[in-house]
Amino acid sequence: MKCPICHRPTTYEGNPYRPFCSERCKLIDFGAWANEEYAVPAEEAPPQPEDSPPGTTSPEEESDRV
Repeated sequence: MKCPICHRPTTYEGNPYRPFCSERCKLIDFGAWANEEYAVPAEEAPPQPEDSPPGTTSPEEESDRV
């Protein structure tokens, strides 16, 4: 198994820092989490009509009413 930070070979069994090879690599990873460097990309949903302020409609909605 390779350390996710430095990519050096490391053992899983008996390693108190697993999956990292050392305390240094574990702290580097922790710092990245603390600085919000890891994120899952999200796709925002388009606003729903009930979320729109009153009196604001899109051109498609206007044509549906006519």
